[in-house]
Amino acid sequence: MLTNRQDQQPQQQPQTAQGQDENRKNGAVEAIQQLGQTVVPSGESNIFCMTIIGQIEGHMVLPPQNKTTKYEHLIPQLVAAEQNPKIEGVLIILNTVGGDVEAGLAIAEMIATLSKPTVTLVLGGGHSIGVPIAVSANHSIIAETATMTIHPIRLNGLVIGVPQTFEYLDKMQERVIRFVTRHSRVDEDKFKELMFKTGELTRDIGTTVVGTDAVRYGLIDSLGGIGEAIGKLNSMIEERRKTLSGGVVQ
Repeated sequence: MLTNRQDQQPQQQPQTAQGQDENRKNGAVEAIQQLGQTVVPSGESNIFCMTIIGQIEGHMVLPPQNKTTKYEHLIPQLVAAEQNPKIEGVLIILNTVGGDVEAGLAIAEMIATLSKPTVTLVLGGGHSIGVPIAVSANHSIIAETATMTIHPIRLNGLVIGVPQTFEYLDKMQERVIRFVTRHSRVDEDKFKELMFKTGELTRDIGTTVVGTDAVRYGLIDSLGGIGEAIGKLNSMIEERRKTLSGGVVQ
């Protein structure tokens, strides 16, 4: 006896609301595990929050016990935030010890060239190459207890003792100094003084700057926390809306 094969095929059940909620939860967990994000640039909020935590990992993979932020994760997120019309502002939260110089400068340049309002918030620490990232936004804020370590560039691994090595280091250092002084109010001479100061750091040359001093030197724009950062970003978004609408508030 012939039977209709279509009748034998199981009917696909529509996904229930509970199943959809479960998929959303799994997606959020995966975003937290992979990118440290609770909301990716395609989310409903008009503010995209990006965190830079631990050591900034560049071209070399760091040991698994290190808490790292991979720059190849951050760059696509910044591109997505720039392209997404629903995202009107970007908040960057920093608590980093520094890391790869070229990766840090690449992130800082991308933040500085975003067309949308940006605010950086330094919590805990924004050390070493974290300094250029901290000053790269339109407005920078630091917590009162946070610190920033400013020191010369160092090399790891094989070092060839030739004049070209020191010239390369000097050029890279100038890139950092030029970027920081161009995107903040700190004087170049003052920044170099902080960078090359001796006697303060136990095993290094440089200075640890506390939040209030960072503002006093002009390195960071203001003191505050998450409330001040979001408040400032919202006011900048409102100003941008007025500009785009020709000064008329809808």
